[in-house]
Amino acid sequence: MTRPLQICVLTDGKPGHQNQSLGLAEAIGRRAPAAVSLLEVPAGKLRSLGLIETPEPRPDLFIGAGHATHAPLLQLARRTGAPCVVMMKPSLPAGFFDLCLVPEHDLGGAGPAPNVIATKGALNRVPPPDPDRARSGGLLLIGGPSGSHGWDAETTTRQVAAIVDSRSALAWRATDSRRTPEGFLEALQSASPAFAPFPHQQTGRDWLPQQLAHCEEVWVSEDSVSMIYEALSSGAAVGLLPVPRKSRTSRVARGIDRLAEQGWLTPFDDWRPGTPLPRPPATLREADRTAAIVLERFFPDRR
Repeated sequence: MTRPLQICVLTDGKPGHQNQSLGLAEAIGRRAPAAVSLLEVPAGKLRSLGLIETPEPRPDLFIGAGHATHAPLLQLARRTGAPCVVMMKPSLPAGFFDLCLVPEHDLGGAGPAPNVIATKGALNRVPPPDPDRARSGGLLLIGGPSGSHGWDAETTTRQVAAIVDSRSALAWRATDSRRTPEGFLEALQSASPAFAPFPHQQTGRDWLPQQLAHCEEVWVSEDSVSMIYEALSSGAAVGLLPVPRKSRTSRVARGIDRLAEQGWLTPFDDWRPGTPLPRPPATLREADRTAAIVLERFFPDRR
């Protein structure tokens, strides 16, 4: 029996970063036997420069996301000879890493280097959809103010009410995020009680992938870029709840507009109330696509 690949995910403790790395590691595991472990690194760029002990059993592959993981990734890869993969555009020169998986909107239109793979958004842990499983229900994913977006509680409340009321045949659930203004989810349910609220404090890291695996329609507030790509990876139809943009020319705004233009998602203003959301052109499976690239480059005998 072939020994499982030992994959070590370096984590800075931030759920968004950790989910990207685990998304790739788990996708590799769907293609080849693999054992995935987590290694916490000190937060902060300076603290991350300290000596990191080599995990046992010795990993065959290191994966990391977030600036605090960059120096430890390089340290462990050089010490062990195992390749390292960094998620998102690194703060150190890309040539230092064996492979960089960078969202296409962060590349600025430049042609990527041989060790840089452009991805459509951030990777995630949403599993492949089951074609034999019937989909039902709707999901509302609510974010909050961010570096790229402001917030308009009144407009979002009105839009959610229109969706839930006109698509009442669907059983609706809603969750918020750490950025959601305090009390907003409760106020939203008071205005539109026909959905079940699930505050993010009460959901585990597997809750969202599980919900996305079977829901029929998903509406995501525009500021929640990672949740947009998670929804697109699930096989559900995806709608967009607009929130005020701080800049209409930012890379985030351009990326969202491109998705809408290509038919991947439907902005609220383009949706006809009472009608099902249109299906996207395909199911976005970037974790699985890049997992195949990792195996091809570094472990061709495991494909």
